[in-house]
Amino acid sequence: MLTGSYDLSLVLISLCVAVLASYTALDLAGRIARASGWGALLWIGGGAVAMGIGVWSMHFIGMLAFSLPIPLGYDLALTLLSLALAVLSSGFALALVGQERLPAWQLGAGALVMGCGIAGMHYLGMYAMLMQPGIDYDPVLFGLSLVIAALASGAALWIAVRLRKRTPYVRLMRAGAALLMGLAIVGMHYTGMAAARFPLGSFCGAAPSGLDSHWLAILVILVTLAVLAIALLTSILDARMEERTAQLAKSLAQANLELTQLALHDTLTRLPNRLLLEDRIGQKIAKAQRDGGHFALMFLDLDGFKPVNDAFGHHVGDQLLRAVAQRLRDNMRTEDTLARIGGDEFVLLMKLRDPEDAASVASQQIALLAEPFHVKGEELRISGSIGIALYPGDGQNQQELLINADAAMYHAKGSGKNAYSFFEQSMNTNARNHLQMLQDLRSALERKEFLLHYQPKFAAHDGRLIGAEALLRWQHPQRGLVMPDEFIAIAERTGLIVPIGEWVLDEACRQMSLWYAQGHHDWRVAVNLSALQFCHAGLVDCVAATLARHGLPANCLTLEITETTAMRDADSSLAILGQLADMGVDLSIDDFGTGYSSLLYLKRLPANELKIDRGFVRDLEQDSDDAAIVSAIVALGQALDLRIVAEGVETPRQQDFLTRLGCDSLQGYLLGQPCPPEQILKAATEPV
Repeated sequence: MLTGSYDLSLVLISLCVAVLASYTALDLAGRIARASGWGALLWIGGGAVAMGIGVWSMHFIGMLAFSLPIPLGYDLALTLLSLALAVLSSGFALALVGQERLPAWQLGAGALVMGCGIAGMHYLGMYAMLMQPGIDYDPVLFGLSLVIAALASGAALWIAVRLRKRTPYVRLMRAGAALLMGLAIVGMHYTGMAAARFPLGSFCGAAPSGLDSHWLAILVILVTLAVLAIALLTSILDARMEERTAQLAKSLAQANLELTQLALHDTLTRLPNRLLLEDRIGQKIAKAQRDGGHFALMFLDLDGFKPVNDAFGHHVGDQLLRAVAQRLRDNMRTEDTLARIGGDEFVLLMKLRDPEDAASVASQQIALLAEPFHVKGEELRISGSIGIALYPGDGQNQQELLINADAAMYHAKGSGKNAYSFFEQSMNTNARNHLQMLQDLRSALERKEFLLHYQPKFAAHDGRLIGAEALLRWQHPQRGLVMPDEFIAIAERTGLIVPIGEWVLDEACRQMSLWYAQGHHDWRVAVNLSALQFCHAGLVDCVAATLARHGLPANCLTLEITETTAMRDADSSLAILGQLADMGVDLSIDDFGTGYSSLLYLKRLPANELKIDRGFVRDLEQDSDDAAIVSAIVALGQALDLRIVAEGVETPRQQDFLTRLGCDSLQGYLLGQPCPPEQILKAATEPV
């Protein structure tokens, strides 16, 4: 027998190639399992070529590592055929592990087919030497090599199925499994090689014209490493891209979730907002129509919240709203909905076993709100008024139920507050009027239905006309001339007061510019600012732009804000009033004496005048307390070097008393009633 020998360096290279090919196969199995359609077919085809070349080259390098004391060569056609067997076997294996499930019988059959393919590749590759006489094989070792091929194939398939999913440390586990698979493949090859017997006198028929073993070894190693590296790199890059895509999709989903949360929830309390509430009311209606049953819509408005907000500031008011929301939410069922739809307005949507249950629930809510709240070290007490609308009796859709519950709430508030009221049909007219008023108000600006009347202001000491206060009126197409007390509250609740207030400012300045052009340079026009308008971020810029647009000196404009508004957030008010004062605008504190001013802040406010509330002036002749209060306000204003204006003067005695007391200017029905601007000029020629 001819005695063969091995090139140790090539043996080690064959082992490395086997391990690398095994790792590539395991990685590709994971890619195929996550792909579908044409993508999966492409991965199977490309993976079959890469894995087949890897397995084949390991066997072929192992054969090239073997040498006999005779020249050796390999027939090209048979060598390529053995490579084709390796590629087909690899493709079969990858297609098998790409299935969603791999039952035991399929695993066994696949291991047998794949083992036969690998064994066929190996022994066909050895046959490519065309030995004469033919190679003699030891039956035991030959059979053992077949068994090893089948077992190695089965183990490879089982491991590939187990490691195809992306789990923590999966790459490390694949590396360990690849080492075991590589050792198994190498073991099968060298067992097959050990089974070969070469009789004395044998010669290699492929040596003269076949492939040269030295150069072939180098070529196979380079090509194999390149193919495996490309396949592995492609798989890794694709996995990275998939991870980034998955991360991007996750981030996008999270962003969409956050946007949905913002769109459907109140930012302060995190409760559902009106949009989400209406959707859930619709769901309740659909369920009640399908399955029967009742549910209640409870419209809750906080009593006493505004004084708290005014006295302690918005930051305390916001904390109080959060505390109210949390207390109500903690005492409701998970299937019910609590929503915040306005400043201090909440809505509770709840299923009822019986309509009468709504009364007990409303009583519980009122009792909860009656308990004191502890916010920022302050003990705050408020109450609630609740209006209840029942389905199906009090409305057929979301809008009707909300309107009717709102109407019932106003009835409860009008009946003394801190109570609940069920909707009654008699309230429907008021509710519809309220809704119609709101709808008409939204379009009043566009239709140019607003107009200004002006109440003249006179110097107290000589009765000279010194200006006028702009008063808003609404020329409604059906209702006629509507006074502000009928619609200002709605405008403030809906935020429409801001654009309406800007229109009033613009129109008053336009009219004042006409008077100024007529020579009335000592007149001032007074414009009231609502609390919302005063807090609006664009107020200062709006005033500056309006004055510039009409070419009006800033000192011809007086802006009136109530004492309560000025004291709501004193530091913020100081900043805004300071900017207006720097511009040259005249500033007046309206309704003085009705709020809770701090004299320290009042001294710091850059105001020019105090306006005594008409409530004190009205009872001046009968109530000595009112006379004392007015005297104190005048003295305080004079001490702070402020002009004093008294409004609501209706009798000569009131006029005389206020003039003697030291008021600088007066206004009231005795002196001049609100009138269109063209009639103001008559008052200028008729001294009081």
